[in-house]
Order: sequence, then structure tokens, then C-alpha cells
Amino acid sequence: MKITAPISRSDEIEPLTAAGAEELYCGVVPQEWVARFNTGAVNRRYFGNLDGMAELERAVGLAHRHQAALFMVLNAQHYGGDHQAALIELARNFQACGGDAVIVADIGLIAELRAHVPELAIHVSSVAACRNSAGVAFYRAMGVRRVILPRDVSLDEIAAIAAAADGVEIEAFVLNDGCVFEEGACHSIHLPPKLGGPICTDPQPFAYRHAGGGALSEQVARKLRDNDADYQRWLWYRFGCGFSTTPEGYPYGPCGLCAIARLAAAGVASIKIAGREGATERKRKSVELVRAVVDRVRGGATAAEAAAFAVGLRGTDDHCRSGYMCYYPEVRWRRGGPS
Repeated sequence: MKITAPISRSDEIEPLTAAGAEELYCGVVPQEWVARFNTGAVNRRYFGNLDGMAELERAVGLAHRHQAALFMVLNAQHYGGDHQAALIELARNFQACGGDAVIVADIGLIAELRAHVPELAIHVSSVAACRNSAGVAFYRAMGVRRVILPRDVSLDEIAAIAAAADGVEIEAFVLNDGCVFEEGACHSIHLPPKLGGPICTDPQPFAYRHAGGGALSEQVARKLRDNDADYQRWLWYRFGCGFSTTPEGYPYGPCGLCAIARLAAAGVASIKIAGREGATERKRKSVELVRAVVDRVRGGATAAEAAAFAVGLRGTDDHCRSGYMCYYPEVRWRRGGPS
């Protein structure tokens, strides 16, 4: 099971591979794309991309020098015909400079890439929302190498999917960046806070009213207030606990560290650290955090031992006990060990 980490600049490759990353992924916005289409939306991030083909080629060389694969993200839900033609050319150039795979969500683009760049491996993006074995079989017939499962697929479901994958690699999320709803159905973009942030976190004003027109009872009003407070707390956890960290720099936020042993036992090929737009040091500490647990599992630790070690790395198990921070809440931490 490999650790897959994001980069947004080629100079992040050395520190991330030194910390333990074995696969890397990136986006790129070629200047000719911007000139042709008047947009930077080659993938689902306006920000956090390499700035052109020269840096992409450099990144491929650096990744391989550090014994890591490099994948390129082309993961919008769908593209127009003109976009697809430009993306095929981009994929050809990526393959020519030694790129290892492209991460794709649009079924039409997958078909076009298989037809026109058949030697380039394709990973199905989590944005495609492939959630079961039938979906994996569909993509296997299209010739893909890997399927990245969406967030919030349960561990039992992951194990069943991996068992029936029949040669298709399975990748699952392990750290950072939660999605409030289902990213496969999201047609928004993730903007930085100074530009409004993700639309799913916008605090919309509203008021509760009784369906019959009368006043709400204090008991009902209190329950609604408590529910709203719990939802805001969940949002805070889902979006990285305010991007806070431990004194050592380990990030809080969506996390599957306690499940790494089970993911490994299920035959998952790769665990994914999200956050292309994050700061380099946050990425480095994320890789370090995941690698420490992976090394324990590779060293023979039981699932319970690995989970206890994972929680101890941050030293603040109150976040873990809350359950709000878990990708895989079925192994949520409780006093005395994982449940």
C-alpha cells in the first residue's frame, strides 16, 4: 500500500518524498489553455496547479529521480469537445515527458484518452463517484488501472470492492480535506477564503417557523439550536479544524489514520492525502504523519496497536473521540482504544 500526496510546485517533491510519499499527483494550467479558453479550469482547482508544461516536465523528472510516480489531474465532471481535444494533447505531452497516469472523472474523456493515448494509464477520480464493484467492473472494461473511491465509503464496502476489483487498483482517502456533500455531484469550485471560500460553507441566514403558523415551543427551538450547533461543529472538523495543527505541525481535519491497518488488509493499493492547495509544510507533515502509521502497520502492528499509535502522534484524542473528524467512523477512537 503506497502513500499518495499532492504537489502544487515541483520544489515540493524532494521534501515530500523524503517524508515518505511514494506517489505524487498534480494539476497544471498551460498558458495556451488560458489563452484559448479564457479560463484556468483545466481541473477542479483554479489554484494549487503547476504553472506550465516546463514545470510539469521538470516535476516528472524530479519525481522519478526520487523513486516516486507522478500523476496529472484532469478531473472535472465533464468537458466540452474542444476541451477534450486540448486535454488529449496535454495528456500526450505528459506521457512524452514520462508521466505515469492521469486522474480523470469524465467518462467521455476516459474513452477518448484510451482511443488516442492508449499507453497512458488512467485512474478514475473520486469525482466520478464510483462506489461499488459494478462501477469498478464498468471502468475495468474501459481499461483503467485504478479507481479512487469517494470519501465516506465504509471500510466494509472498501474491502468488498477491493476483493472484487479483478486487477483494478483501489485507492482510498486517508487525510485532509473533507467534502460536505458528494463531490461527484458538486459543480462549484473551491475558492480561497479571501474570495469567498467553498460555497458549501456559506452561512446562509434563515429562521425556523412552525408549519401550523404558531410559535415554536422552547423544547423544539432548543433542539433546533443544538442541531445547528452540532452541524457547525461538524463543518469545522470537515474543513480541517480551521486548518489547525499540533505544536509539531501535524494537521487536524478529516482523517483515516486509525483505519490504515484495515485498508492494508483489504488490499487497498494506495492511500491518498488530499490538499493540493495547502502549504508545503502542511503537506510534508501530513506525509510524515501517515508514513509513521504505515510503517507501524508494515512492521506488524495490529489494527488496535496502529490506531492507538496514530492517536498518540497528535496527543489530543478529544478530536478523535468526537467522531466528527473520521473518514471511517466505524473505527472511531474511544477511551481505551478504537471501537
